[in-house]
Amino acid sequence: MKQAAGHSIAGDVRRSTGILTTALLIPAVLSLAFVLTTAYFFGSMTHRMEQEAALEPLVEVTIPESVWSAVAGRVSFEECGALEWIEKVNKQLDELIRETDGQMELEVARRTMDTLERYVRAVETGIQNGTPVEELQRILDEVRSVAQLIKNMLGNCITQEAQDAGRVNRTLMQAALFFAVTEIGILIFGLLISMHTRRTLQRSIREPIEQLEQVTSDLAGGHLEARAKPTDTEELRDLTASVNRMADRIQELIRQNRMEQENLKKAELRTLQAQVNPHFLYNTLDTILWQAEEENNQEVIHLTQSLSDFFRISLSSGKDWIPVKQELRHLSGYLAIQKVRYRDVLNYEINVDDLLYDHTILKLVLQPLVENAIYHGIKERRGGGKIIVSGHEENGMMVFSVADNGTGMSPERLSALRRSLAEGTDIPHAPEFPGHNGSGFGLRNVDQRIRLYYGQSEGLWIESGKQGTKVTFRVPLIVKEEIQDGI
Repeated sequence: MKQAAGHSIAGDVRRSTGILTTALLIPAVLSLAFVLTTAYFFGSMTHRMEQEAALEPLVEVTIPESVWSAVAGRVSFEECGALEWIEKVNKQLDELIRETDGQMELEVARRTMDTLERYVRAVETGIQNGTPVEELQRILDEVRSVAQLIKNMLGNCITQEAQDAGRVNRTLMQAALFFAVTEIGILIFGLLISMHTRRTLQRSIREPIEQLEQVTSDLAGGHLEARAKPTDTEELRDLTASVNRMADRIQELIRQNRMEQENLKKAELRTLQAQVNPHFLYNTLDTILWQAEEENNQEVIHLTQSLSDFFRISLSSGKDWIPVKQELRHLSGYLAIQKVRYRDVLNYEINVDDLLYDHTILKLVLQPLVENAIYHGIKERRGGGKIIVSGHEENGMMVFSVADNGTGMSPERLSALRRSLAEGTDIPHAPEFPGHNGSGFGLRNVDQRIRLYYGQSEGLWIESGKQGTKVTFRVPLIVKEEIQDGI
C-alpha cells in the first residue's frame, strides 16, 4: 500500500525559517541599496556645491584683481598669474560639466570664461603695445563685468544643486519611513508565522506522542491488542510503525511460545517482549513530549530518531544475528536517550575497534549490560557516573566489556552472582542484582543466550569492587556466512 505523503518536523522548521529570513532580508537589502545610492548622489551634489562655491571668489575677485595689478603696473602681466587662474577655473568647470552630464548653466559659464580669457589677453596685448591706461581700464571694466556674470551663473548652479539635494533628502526621508513601516509589517508577519508554526509543530508532535504514550501504557498493562494510528509526521512515522510492529511481534512470540512448549526455554530467550520495555518507552516519550513543549525542536528530532533506530534494530526483521556496527548503533541510540534523561549524571564512551564492525554478533547483548550498569551502578552513585563500552579482537575472539564506576558489589554478592550464572539459577533479589521485573533480560538472560547461541560453556565474567563493576564476554570472530540456521 502506498504510504500517504506527510510532513517533517525539520522540514517545517526549515520552511518557516526560510520564509522569515527571506521576508527580512529582501527589504533590508533593498533599503540598504537605496540608502547607499542616495548617499552617493547626495555626496556628489555636496562635493559639486563645494567646488562651485570655491570658484566664485576666484572668478569674482582673484582674476580681476590680478589683471588690475598688471594694469596699475604693480607687477608684470606674466607675474600677475591671471591666465593661470583662468586655466584652473576652466579645468574645474570641465570636470563639473562631465559629472552633471552637461548642465546648461555650467556650459554657459564655461563659454563665458572663454570671453573672459579674450578680454584678459586683450589687456596683455595692450600692455605689450603701450596702450593708454584709460583704454586698459575700460577693458578691465569688461573683465569685471564678465567675471560678475560668471559668478552669478555659479551661484545659480549652487542654488540648483541645493534644491536637488533638498529633493533627494525628502525622498530619502520618505523612503526611510516606507522601509520602517515595511519592516514593522514584516516583523508582525514574522510573529504571526512563528506563532502559527509553533502551534502546528506542537499539534503535529503532541497528538502522535500522546497516542504513543497511551498505546505503550496499554501494552505495559498487558493489552497487547493496542495499536497506534498512523501519523503524517515524518520523524514519528517510523516510530509509530515500530511500536505497532513491536506489538505484533510480541503477540506472535507469545503465540509461538504457546505452540512450542517443548522448546520453551529457547522461545523465551528469543522473545522481544523483554527488550521492548514499555516503561522505558513511556518515559522516553514523556521526555520527548516535555522537550516539544519547551520548543526544543532539534532535541525532539534527535530523541525521536534515536528511539526509532533503537526499535528498528531491536526488531531487525526477526533476525537474531546482526553486524557489530548495527549492535553498536542500537546501543548508541539507547545511551543517547538515557543521556538526555539523566543529563550530567551519566557519561559514556564507546571504544570498539573498527575491524569488528563488519563481523556478526548475536543481537541485543550489549544494551542489557549497559542498562544493568545504569540502573544498578550509576543510579546508586552520588555524582556523575560513567560507562565505558570496549571491544577488540583477541586470538580470533571478539572481547567486549561494559564497565561502570558505580557503587560496585560486596565480595559476598559478587560470589553469589557468579555462582548463579554458572549454575543457571535465578539471581537472588538484591539492590546489586538486576531483577528486571521478570522480563527475562539482564545478566542471567544475556549469559544464557551467549552460551546457547554460541554453543560455549562460558558466558559472562563479572568483576566488581569499590571502583565499580565490569562485565566481560568473549564470542567467536565470525562472519554472516558462517551462521547456521537454527543455532
